[in-house]
Amino acid sequence: MTTQVIFTIDKKLKERVMKKARQEGVPFASIFEFAANAYVCGQFNVDLAGQEVFNDKTRRELIEISKDIKEGKNLSPRFKTIQEIKDYLNK
Repeated sequence: MTTQVIFTIDKKLKERVMKKARQEGVPFASIFEFAANAYVCGQFNVDLAGQEVFNDKTRRELIEISKDIKEGKNLSPRFKTIQEIKDYLNK
């Protein structure tokens, strides 16, 4: 038994989905049914996260760190062994 689901979607997105589904020979409604099944089975995740807002001090520090990385400054050397890492950290 099936049930009807009614929702709104951006018109351009709907057109793109319909076009791709048509090219692949898949009915439009099946796309959403596949997505719903994948979501229930844990094969499709929806992660919602807000944009991180930094205070002024943290923002300045991140800008400085990014600048240093681009200039190759204040970086640790590359290590080939665990012992090299331990020696470097124990200086």
